[in-house]
Amino acid sequence: MKFSTQEEYGLRCLIAVGKVGPEGSATIPEISRKEGLSEAHVAKLLMIMRKDGFINSTRGHAGGYALARPASQIVLGEVLASLGGKLVEEDFCERHSGQNDICTHSQGCTIKSLWSKVQVAVDSVINNITLEDILRESTGGELVQLQSTRPERRALTAEVHA
Repeated sequence: MKFSTQEEYGLRCLIAVGKVGPEGSATIPEISRKEGLSEAHVAKLLMIMRKDGFINSTRGHAGGYALARPASQIVLGEVLASLGGKLVEEDFCERHSGQNDICTHSQGCTIKSLWSKVQVAVDSVINNITLEDILRESTGGELVQLQSTRPERRALTAEVHA
């Protein structure tokens, strides 16, 4: 299972914008240099996140990109969905039916149950982490601690590298 480069690079660009703080803005060339990405790729990622309301852009000499709302209100699950969708989309079975029109396991499929459980587990992490949590971690603050739903298991530490 993999997250796409678009999701990884998009999060890195969003974190770069978030690091300038509520009063500043970051430009495409600045983010490009900082993240080692082409300006065209950064522009594409920022356009997606602007369209979906995570960042705002200002044109002109003093322009750039800034967060559209406080970092505490930007949930990483929403950002990842914007950049690439869920790991397991609703039409997963229809898209993976093999050579048939309908999957041979469409009734009583145990694999679909597995993918549903994986999606729930991923969602329980990414929907409980905000950009503020990641920014706090990147400045030496505490890691985000998530409590397991099973008492016998240890708490999970969500690690997102930027």
